[in-house]
Amino acid sequence: MSTVVAQSLHVFGLRSHVSNNVFFFDEQIIIFPSGNHCVKYNVDQKWQKFIPGSDKSQGMLALSISPNRRYLAISETVQEKPVITIYELSTVPCRKRKVLNNFDFPVQKFICMAFSPDSKYLLTQTSPPESNLVYWLWEKQKVMAIVRTDTQNNAVYQVSFNPQDSTQICVTGNGMFKLLRFAEGTLKQTNFQRGEPQNYLAHTWVSDDKIVAGTDTGRLFLFESGDQRWETSIMVREPTSETKNLGVIQESESLIEFPTITSPVPSYKQVVMASSHHQLSPPQVSAIAAYSKGFACSAGPGRVLLFEKIEEKEFYRESREIRIPVDPQSNDPSQSDKQDVLCLCFSPSEETLIASTSKNQLYSITMSLMEISKGEPAHFEYLMYPLHSASITGLATCIRKPLIATCSVDRSVRIWNYESNTQELFKEYQEEAYAISLHPSGHYVGVGFADKLRLMNLLIDDVRSFKEYSVRGCKECCFSNGGHLFAAVNGNVIHIFSATSLENISNLKGHTGKIRSIAWNTDDSKLISCGTDGAVYEWNLSTGKRETECVLKSCSYNCVAISPDGKIIFAVGSDQTLKEIADSSVLREMSAFGVTYTAIVTSHSGHMLFVGTSVGTIRAMKYPLPLQKQFNEYQAHCGPITKMSLTFDDQFLLSVAEDGCLFTWKVFDKDGPGIRRQREVGFAEEVLVTKTDMEEKVQVMLELKTRVEELRMENEYQLRLKDMNYSEKVKELTDKFLQEMESLEMKNQVLRAEKEKQDALHRERMEDLLEKQSRELQDLECCNNQKLLLEYEKYQELQLKSQRMQEEYEKQLRDNDETKSQALEELTEFYEAKLQEKITLLEEAQEDVRQQLREFEETKKQIEEDEDREIQDIKTKYEKKLRDEKESNLRLKGETGIMRKKFSNLQKEIEERTNDTEILKGEQVKLQGVIKSLEKDILGLKQEIQERDETIQDKEKRIYDLKKKNQELEKFKFVLDYKIKELKKQIEPRENEIKVMKEQIQKMETELERFHKQNTQLELNITELWQKLRATDQEVHRERQKERNLEALVKQFKTDLHNCVAYIQEPRQLKEKFRALFEKYVQRADMVEITGLNLDLQQEYSRQREHLERSLATLKKKVVKESELHRADYVRIMQENVSLIKEINELRRELKFTRSQVYDLEAALKLTKKIQPQDVPETVSGKDLPGLPPTMRLNEQEETRRIIEMQRLEIQRLRDQIQEQEQVPGFHPFTGMRLPSLLGAEADLKLQTK
Repeated sequence: MSTVVAQSLHVFGLRSHVSNNVFFFDEQIIIFPSGNHCVKYNVDQKWQKFIPGSDKSQGMLALSISPNRRYLAISETVQEKPVITIYELSTVPCRKRKVLNNFDFPVQKFICMAFSPDSKYLLTQTSPPESNLVYWLWEKQKVMAIVRTDTQNNAVYQVSFNPQDSTQICVTGNGMFKLLRFAEGTLKQTNFQRGEPQNYLAHTWVSDDKIVAGTDTGRLFLFESGDQRWETSIMVREPTSETKNLGVIQESESLIEFPTITSPVPSYKQVVMASSHHQLSPPQVSAIAAYSKGFACSAGPGRVLLFEKIEEKEFYRESREIRIPVDPQSNDPSQSDKQDVLCLCFSPSEETLIASTSKNQLYSITMSLMEISKGEPAHFEYLMYPLHSASITGLATCIRKPLIATCSVDRSVRIWNYESNTQELFKEYQEEAYAISLHPSGHYVGVGFADKLRLMNLLIDDVRSFKEYSVRGCKECCFSNGGHLFAAVNGNVIHIFSATSLENISNLKGHTGKIRSIAWNTDDSKLISCGTDGAVYEWNLSTGKRETECVLKSCSYNCVAISPDGKIIFAVGSDQTLKEIADSSVLREMSAFGVTYTAIVTSHSGHMLFVGTSVGTIRAMKYPLPLQKQFNEYQAHCGPITKMSLTFDDQFLLSVAEDGCLFTWKVFDKDGPGIRRQREVGFAEEVLVTKTDMEEKVQVMLELKTRVEELRMENEYQLRLKDMNYSEKVKELTDKFLQEMESLEMKNQVLRAEKEKQDALHRERMEDLLEKQSRELQDLECCNNQKLLLEYEKYQELQLKSQRMQEEYEKQLRDNDETKSQALEELTEFYEAKLQEKITLLEEAQEDVRQQLREFEETKKQIEEDEDREIQDIKTKYEKKLRDEKESNLRLKGETGIMRKKFSNLQKEIEERTNDTEILKGEQVKLQGVIKSLEKDILGLKQEIQERDETIQDKEKRIYDLKKKNQELEKFKFVLDYKIKELKKQIEPRENEIKVMKEQIQKMETELERFHKQNTQLELNITELWQKLRATDQEVHRERQKERNLEALVKQFKTDLHNCVAYIQEPRQLKEKFRALFEKYVQRADMVEITGLNLDLQQEYSRQREHLERSLATLKKKVVKESELHRADYVRIMQENVSLIKEINELRRELKFTRSQVYDLEAALKLTKKIQPQDVPETVSGKDLPGLPPTMRLNEQEETRRIIEMQRLEIQRLRDQIQEQEQVPGFHPFTGMRLPSLLGAEADLKLQTK
């Protein structure tokens, strides 16, 4: 074990996707999962205590707390195996009570759990495909019963016990609502599902036998003993845009209609009909919690409804709506409240309601305050502070303030205070944030977003950008320790910026893969970087070059750190080792024992080293690194750790991971020197505020002061007016009261006089009544005394009689006893004599009986035979009679039944007829009234018919006129149709021409695109070749430089060897010199690696050379092919030019021939005139050519000139094209072919014209 210890202090985060993820331990303490811990958080005192997860745990899946708040059950996955751990919450710290990890049934993971009301039993539900429901006696780790809840791989969302009965269980899921009872070691279903199966997401027990369940379609069901008793549906009404912009949530009207039992239409249809203009999908009821008045349930994103029980009925009505508030710091405030509520929980006193959402947030509301403000809209408040809802990608601290900066994939930047454990600032952006770094002063921060790198000021209430750099996808950025420099990574390039001038000072290039981590040394003179290419480079910032390098291509590095003295570099990567690098070589490699290290950080003292793993644990080691497995491992996160950092005073360790949680740890070394806990200079309390904000606030303060003064003046004025009014009212009231008092005094005097009179009368009556009562009492006493005397005398007489009777009865008893004894003696003697006589008689009678029995048996046999015969005859007779009687009875019964039915039917018919007659009489009376009213209506209708006939005649006339107009319009239509057809005929050929031209244009465009692509491809190939040539030149230059260095080294070695030879006569000095020579020129690492390195360098050099030769050969082939193509194009152009020149020569010959014919004809007709040799062009008068007008002659000459000009321009254009083709590299024009000169062509034309 290591002496370096880390103690978890505080966590900022929540794991919302754990089943049952928040509940109350008592009125002030709540429990929720965060990272790989369960956190006990005191809401009032703001402290946290941790219940760590199991070792090698892969994350918590479900939680459950016992009803007596004594035990906590946690479902986890440890090394791909499910484990349930039960903690005792009453102890400090919480200790493990039981661990359930040996299962006799197939299980992948436990997705939900529940304790029984007496906390003795535990109910667990496994995931599909097994879907087993297990009933545990958890204290003895005994499975009492197990049953499969589903066979179709449907999801089970919740299991629960009846709050009063440990044997009754409820299970809900997709298409599943089951009530089970535990009896005789088995779980049996007691209900049967009726109707369409629903996807039940949550349920709760509202009484001993009633359950409320919610579905994914916004429906609520009330079940009593498994039978549906009530149903309703929830629809969401969106708040208006005004309330969204202001951030105020208005309480929406209730859209829930509660049907009665006899309601023919269900409430869901009523809701849809009532809100058909709202095209909103029904919300999901994902959480339900019961309380004394009813229950609370989620009603879609950002909405919770409270239902209260209707008095004297078994139904519930909506009483209040609570919404999640809009967050003004969000990048889209209108969507910030759209969070699914996953869990609801009431405090034991039902004073507080807590909700957890899908964005890892915790909200609370006080029920008493909500009841007080019933007229106002109710909304939740943050229980602690807004938390990250996705993986945290960046972490940074500063020196002058106790601040932590984090950024996340949820597009937010958050500033935390690790002293007060609070959130200072929070802001969301449009782009994802990948990296963050705090300036040592704590006043501004650098954040790498997906689109840009931004430097931002940390203001008192905002994070505001003041400089942006076009660095896309900056995955790593870091301020130097002094704060004067800032490094940012862009792919495989590191940009160094000045924090004062904000300019780019230098760019560090050398990595061939993406850079994953950078670190500054203590004095900011060097920068260390590592990347996915397996390279760790140490850069000198003064020169911008690498000083040392260590390349291991088999390893993709994740993080790098440097020791305080700057001599040793620590690097971790994908090869599951921790490397200690110094002077471009790996000094030591320490195994990670089966995990991958993702982050590393060293203390500023240099004695402590912390690494984060891919399974979310943190390992604390002491430096120098131990030889064996000597480190402390702590459970922290449930995902790979992304970043770790130590505060400047080495007191606190900070860690973030992909689970969106931020942990703060207190660290110290047991054996190391004590760290100074008292800072010489305290943390800075200064906060940045912009001038405009200050001016605005000052202006607001001034306005508020003036407003306060105005209000004070108005209040004083109003108070004076009220005092005056009140003084007047007081005077009026005093006058009134005085008058009333006088009148009341008068009334009081009158009433007193009356009271005195009444008292006197009352006294007289009382005296009379008392006298009467005394008389009556005396009379009653006398009467009663006489009666008592008489009764006493009677009592004495009766007493004497009873004594005499008793004496007589005693005498009679004595006499009877004597007579009885005498009679008994006599009777015994008499009966003994008789007994002897009877005995003799009995003996004689027995002999007679024996004889008679013999005779009787014989006669009996004969009689039995005769009786059997008679019985059979009688039996047959009576059976026939019975059958006949039964048939007749059945027939008579049927007839009597028919008669009874007929009688009853007749009675009913008689009653119906009497009722019908009465109804018909009433209807007759009504019909007579109706007939009278109808007669009146007929008269009115006849009058209306006459009026309608008149109107119909008018309308028929109107229709006749309209028909005439319609005929005229049809004629016009016929003419217009004919014109339209003609126009269409004219348009069709033009449209065809347009289509043909468009097709030609498309073909030409495709050809142009093809040529452009070819040109761009050729340019790219040429640039690639140039780059490769430059690279090869640079490599050759490096090799030459290395060769020169080696030659210089060899020369130096020769000189040193020559100096050693001088001591050849002295063996000891020679030995020392050779040993010094060996230590100077040979290193141990070189001895081991020099052979391997030489081989690797030769192989790499030969491979690079072969690759370059191959690429050069392919490029040569491409150039040859391109030159052949250009040569073919050139030949084609030359051939076209030759054909054009031939056509021009033929046209010249024809023109010459025609002119000679014209001259011959003129000479024959003797109409030619002598023309001077300088007259050019020739003109002939109209008299000489009677058949050709003068204008025609001039037109021919102009036409020839125009043709010659056009040919000359065409030839010039072709020559320009040829020159351009000759300038193309790789193109060689043909030397044998030539174009005729333009001068010769002009001379020929001049001769021909002459």
